Amino acid sequence: MKGKKFWQFKAQDNNSTVGELMLYGDISEYSWWGDDVTPKQFKEDLDALGDITELNIYINSGGGDVFAGQAIHSMLKRHSATKIVYIDGLAASIASVIAMAGDKIIMPKNAMMMVHKCWTIAIGNADDMRKMADDMDKIDESIIATYADKTGLDKDDIIELMTDETWMTAQDALDYGFADEIEESKQVAASMRNGLLLINGQQMDVSRFQNVPEFPKVKKPTRARAEPVPPEPEPEPDNQAVQIAKAKLMLELEL
Repeated sequence: MKGKKFWQFKAQDNNSTVGELMLYGDISEYSWWGDDVTPKQFKEDLDALGDITELNIYINSGGGDVFAGQAIHSMLKRHSATKIVYIDGLAASIASVIAMAGDKIIMPKNAMMMVHKCWTIAIGNADDMRKMADDMDKIDESIIATYADKTGLDKDDIIELMTDETWMTAQDALDYGFADEIEESKQVAASMRNGLLLINGQQMDVSRFQNVPEFPKVKKPTRARAEPVPPEPEPEPDNQAVQIAKAKLMLELEL
């Protein structure tokens, strides 16, 4: 199956020492494990930036495949460049794990970050379900370690945040240690429509999450009702005709 890359690398303004990475939309397992787009391709794209000293990473994602996200986090974490992460709206689920690769994480004041325990859809017998639960516990453990390394929070505190599916404002993320700086000047535009979250032009399906905060809802446009047109007033009768009619009436009465 051919995949479509969900990332984009480029040099910043022809500056060979500064690179950019855009991670917008779903972290997709299909494109990650597809025939023509692989973890190897991501690494090659990263290396193609050359000997950069700074990498600016822009994230606006509701998450996606946990293994793809963990692989991206590891590759970025190992890179020698100073990594500045900008949350351009939302870093939810595994996208928040990728963000932890940053040496500095910057969020606009109305951006959001969400952490939760991993989830999946599985088919099989009881043994399969038990194995799946054990595997998911191990995945959660690795994510907890990533968060703890960045935030310095205790394991139990992180587990509580993940169990509660915690949606953090920029100030919350700063207080917990998930972010390092709030960008006051930049604003994030967010709205909900038909169960889809639209943040800075990026559409995300957040229906699988439990505690999605209230966002402004975009109503379906309705046709404006045409104002009723009042009937045209009947023309005023001619004064001379009125006088003639009155005279005839008086004549008839006198006769």
